[in-house]
Amino acid sequence: MAYQKRSKDALARRVAQDIFDGAYVNLGIGMPTSVANHIPAGREVILQSENGILGMGPAPAEGSEDYDLINAGKQPVTLLPGGAFFHHADSFAMMRGGHLDICVLGAFQVSATGDLANWSTGEPGAIPAVGGAMDLAIGAKETWVMMDLLTKKGESKVVERCTYPLTGIGCVKKIYTELCTLACTPQGLALIDSVEGLSPAELERLVGLPIAA
Repeated sequence: MAYQKRSKDALARRVAQDIFDGAYVNLGIGMPTSVANHIPAGREVILQSENGILGMGPAPAEGSEDYDLINAGKQPVTLLPGGAFFHHADSFAMMRGGHLDICVLGAFQVSATGDLANWSTGEPGAIPAVGGAMDLAIGAKETWVMMDLLTKKGESKVVERCTYPLTGIGCVKKIYTELCTLACTPQGLALIDSVEGLSPAELERLVGLPIAA
């Protein structure tokens, strides 16, 4: 049976459905920012950005952007009633002090046991830009990764051991991709769900690692 990949919106919706009511959450630069647009109706999720915002809403409608109100990725955002902005030192104190329930980050690689590499491919001439990723990965109570499972060459980004510079060790709890949702455990990968038509055997072949059912 053929399988169909999750769209970007479907993936963002899948992540959003796992965020519990009342959670304080940081959405990393890139794909994770789209999660803000898919928070289930009636669920209060307090979104934080490391440049000093608490209480962000979904992306603004086209034409109503305010470029004095941006997230850490320089994208325009909205502010919900009760939201606030403040010095980034206070924001990093929130992150480092364990006050965030969840952070959702992109990644270049994640190991089966939850090591994270998301700030540099190590290529010559690449500009290091770790930003707040290390603070978030270790400071949040749970770190989730949202990324494509496969590279453009068809290689798995979920690996036995990261070959890129590490952001954090054993910090990732869940990996959300276009094909599946995985849990990282000290024993390795465990399957949470996969797209319809993708068998466990085929998923293991794509990843190249054992995945517990």
